[in-house]
Amino acid sequence: MKPSLRIVFAGTPDFSVAPLKALLDSPHDVVAVYTQPDRPAGRGRKLTASPVKEVALQHNIPVFQPETLRNEHAQAELAALNADLMIVVAYGLILPKAVLEMPIYGCLNIHASLLPRWRGAAPIQRAIEAGDAESGVTIMQMDVGLDTGDMLYKVTTPIAADDSAQSLHDRLSTLGAEALMATLSDLENLQQQAQKQDDSLVTYAEKLNKAEAEIHWSEPAETIVRKIHAFNPWPMAYTDFQDQPLRILGAQIAAEKTASENSAGRVLAVEKQGILIGTGSTPIWVTQLQPAGKKPMAAYDFAQSRQLLGHSFA
Repeated sequence: MKPSLRIVFAGTPDFSVAPLKALLDSPHDVVAVYTQPDRPAGRGRKLTASPVKEVALQHNIPVFQPETLRNEHAQAELAALNADLMIVVAYGLILPKAVLEMPIYGCLNIHASLLPRWRGAAPIQRAIEAGDAESGVTIMQMDVGLDTGDMLYKVTTPIAADDSAQSLHDRLSTLGAEALMATLSDLENLQQQAQKQDDSLVTYAEKLNKAEAEIHWSEPAETIVRKIHAFNPWPMAYTDFQDQPLRILGAQIAAEKTASENSAGRVLAVEKQGILIGTGSTPIWVTQLQPAGKKPMAAYDFAQSRQLLGHSFA
């Protein structure tokens, strides 16, 4: 294998930035960056470049933003780059077979799960929601399926009790960059020893939606706390308070192992550590929250100007 590969990088969100920066600091030559077209963002709905595009422009790397890679023009542009390898990280476009076969070494994907567990759109969040003990990154040789390609390299990390989707996302982005560099250092050998995924172990990480973020206090404490952590920073778990959504940003299961009957959703205590709320099992301490139209705050501070003791959340 050449000591310096001609690489096309395809990615869009923050998760893709650490791997791109690692490539830019390596001996390899990033000849182009592919990213999603600029999208409206913020209150002004101003067209905004992706985080990957911003990094590419800072390093004077050509940026391509096709709406699709299925048409002949887009494929001809890509073919003209004569890439040895394409690295894909949360790009957001499907790569057709013709594109997958263009580079000499094909296309590699950095996927934020320990495949074949959590194929699909939201592997980080679903791993936390399911109570998985660990997560990780898989470097995969891409094929035409959805995260079905052969596995080249894996790295794992424990999921801590207080991990949110954001904290795990940030850790996996860094691990993804490290795993990519390790893979490139031994690419031909790893490709020859690639492992097929065991289809009997497949789980799918369905895309998140706002509707599932509503807290049902009759559910067990573990389920509620996992949901709160999994949906932070989006779509944010919430409960209703005075006909407004009250976002719950942080929580932990209380040491108290019992709760009175019919206490689900009821405020049982207000202390420095937060607001104690009953569930379908053990109560939980809500530690951080965000009222509608306000900034995030400590739950205790929220409770100071309100009579919450005995209140029942919907």
